[in-house]
Amino acid sequence: MKDDALLTDHIKRYLDERKQNPAKAAEEAEDRALRLQAFHRWNRDRMMKASPDELVEFFTPLWSMAMWGNKEYQVNQIISDNGLDNLRSRLSDFLWGAAPVAQRWDEFRSKAKWIGPSMMSELLGYVHPDECIIWNKVTVDSLNYLGYAGLPQKTHQIKGDSYQRICAIADEIRDRLSAVSGDRHDLLEVNYLLWNEIHPIAKLADERKEDPISKTPEPEEAQLEEAAEFLHDDVKEKIADIGKWLGFNARIEVLVSAGSKVDAVWEATIGNMGRVIYVFEVQTKGSIDSLILNLLKSKKNAAVQGVVAVSDAKQLEKIRAHAEDVDGLSNLTYWDYTDVIKTHERLEAVNETINALNLVPKGFGK
Repeated sequence: MKDDALLTDHIKRYLDERKQNPAKAAEEAEDRALRLQAFHRWNRDRMMKASPDELVEFFTPLWSMAMWGNKEYQVNQIISDNGLDNLRSRLSDFLWGAAPVAQRWDEFRSKAKWIGPSMMSELLGYVHPDECIIWNKVTVDSLNYLGYAGLPQKTHQIKGDSYQRICAIADEIRDRLSAVSGDRHDLLEVNYLLWNEIHPIAKLADERKEDPISKTPEPEEAQLEEAAEFLHDDVKEKIADIGKWLGFNARIEVLVSAGSKVDAVWEATIGNMGRVIYVFEVQTKGSIDSLILNLLKSKKNAAVQGVVAVSDAKQLEKIRAHAEDVDGLSNLTYWDYTDVIKTHERLEAVNETINALNLVPKGFGK
């Protein structure tokens, strides 16, 4: 149950801190204003005409891009895998469409590649700061600490109706912040309240408990089925991200041999030996026989050195039982999707920390 007194106390502390440190408050206010100004220069017409270079300019200021050292490379991959015209059209409908935000969210998430919930919510938060909140792990940890129950805990669980509810919660917090301060605020300032004031305390409280990832209950089969499509896309993109951070050329939805299009690959060139490829197939629903057949077809490519089946623990046992007697799959490896998510979170944090050091000058190594 939400704790109104706890929220009010933190709001007062946040406002007091701003009064005691006006230079920091002014710097944050300027940062918010510049971010909003940059994104408010965009509209549907400009997006529909945007060049690849302009899309690089559009995406690179996002906090959710902080994990990437070479942001231009990542944005170009977003453009390449979605297609320029398709990406421009989908972004236009997502950000400026007339449909309710929940509907626009689900439509975009189901069809856009490499743009996950954190980036989606950040774009909405800048384009519609009075209506939309930026949703990431810091936000969810802060709302959990404040006592808001029933929130999605993992990125693949963020569907449109959940995001709309989160925005409604943020609106409640904004109303309380405005009532205490006497000023009108947008939801971007609510994010700053959560990130700067509430999350550090929430993190300390959480560190006294078990690892929140390990104590999060696994979804029931019915829940997994409902979220299967989003989960599938989320996990395969995370696998590709992990491969990139490890130095591989990683891609999603790749044709590795005739009739075999796999969810993700990691690829490397080793000296004069040629290519080495690792193939990943994510199973959230559908036929196990189809997964096994696809992996067998992928192994016809001589460069494929390893194949990995990715699913939940229960499904992996079924896949293992089916694959035991299949010739050619003796080296099949199994990866629980929850471990994929945990690995991604940890590598993301490491990458953000390293990139914040600015060890590589901008423009170097492009």
